Amino acid sequence: MDEAGWNETAKGLLRAELKRRDLTYIDLAERLKVVGIEETPNSIAKKVNRGTFSAAFLLACMKAIGCSAVRLPSE
Repeated sequence: MDEAGWNETAKGLLRAELKRRDLTYIDLAERLKVVGIEETPNSIAKKVNRGTFSAAFLLACMKAIGCSAVRLPSE
């Protein structure tokens, strides 16, 4: 898988976890504040839509929404 593919995988993973928990970007922004990250819902949407956010951002989001484990897709 190339870098663009990994970006799409990360984007899909985050979106799926938000959907699974019935959370919006507004909810995520509020939860990120609790873990010390200031983001607006709009800035989160832009990052996720681009799919080029950092691994640190992905980990912070997962922690903020209460996700302790993820399953990577097999090729």
